[in-house]
Amino acid sequence: MLNAQIQTYAEQFETASPFEILTWASLRFGDKLAIVTSFQVTGIATLHMMQRIAPRTPVLTLDTGLLFPETQDLMDALEARFNLDLRRVKPRQTPAQQARDYGDRLWERNPDRCCHIRKTIPLRDALVGFEAWVTGLRRDQSPSRAATPIISRDARNRSIKIAPFANWTEETVWQYIHEHDLPYNRLHDIGYPSIGCWTCTKAAGEDDHRRSGRWANQGKIECGIHLPLPAVAEHAVEA
Repeated sequence: MLNAQIQTYAEQFETASPFEILTWASLRFGDKLAIVTSFQVTGIATLHMMQRIAPRTPVLTLDTGLLFPETQDLMDALEARFNLDLRRVKPRQTPAQQARDYGDRLWERNPDRCCHIRKTIPLRDALVGFEAWVTGLRRDQSPSRAATPIISRDARNRSIKIAPFANWTEETVWQYIHEHDLPYNRLHDIGYPSIGCWTCTKAAGEDDHRRSGRWANQGKIECGIHLPLPAVAEHAVEA
């Protein structure tokens, strides 16, 4: 897809609904489309809509080996409820192997490298063979996501990235979840607006932005998969 085409679609999709965008993506890319989700509420809305569009679209989730039990329970429940083609993407190393090679508690000493090993590289490998992927990015989630395009070229993974819910708000997503009686992560009810690995996720204050509980006290709010360049040079962790 040419850059001019991407720009045209980006402009057109500003007034389209997520359902319309997902329908277009399914028709345009077929079996070369993947959904990538960490089972946040926007991802759950995505999966629900896709049940009416293309229910067997591959669903990729980054199973870092450090997920909360509540997240694992939700993944299992939605896999069964929607009969998902769920592919749990795991890092090349277990947490114990990572500790052996890089030292214990790497997420505290070098969270960028830890995320690169456990998220960025596995996603890059998992997306090989796909032409496009759907993400749950929204502009209201954090200042770093305020300019998220609905469709863009993902140079890191050599594909097209689609964010159908970019211009939805937190309130709109939760309204959708409740209207359709969809399950969600129980941690949301006790102060966790955004949920990642248990090692790096804390409850957030009521006045904080939605991702402030991620990598608390680390000066970091993105794992790296949505950044334009690798947070850590790949050769440094793949040798």
